[in-house]
Amino acid sequence: MLLDVRTYTCRPQTIKKHIALYEKMGKTPQTRHLGQPLAYMTTETGNVNQYIHIWAYENAADREKRRAAMWADPEWLAYVEESTKLGALEAQENRLMTPVSFFPIKR
Repeated sequence: MLLDVRTYTCRPQTIKKHIALYEKMGKTPQTRHLGQPLAYMTTETGNVNQYIHIWAYENAADREKRRAAMWADPEWLAYVEESTKLGALEAQENRLMTPVSFFPIKR
């Protein structure tokens, strides 16, 4: 299993608008291609302008195939365009990780 751990940082006072836009326009096309995320979380303590989501894939090839399909979806591209117009995102960090054998992730 390959986990894609994504941390996004929004400009102050914009995270709620950004999350609302994702729920309205991005969630449906993204989950159509990637399935349900393992987690999609906002920060309670620490940098409250950050949120994290984690996607699970069988392997790197599975990730590449599903993400390519998502990026070919006009509905996803429309969301990305609106997100860009909103201008909420400041930074993005992606990490590809694998679970250790003694704490397997059950899906």
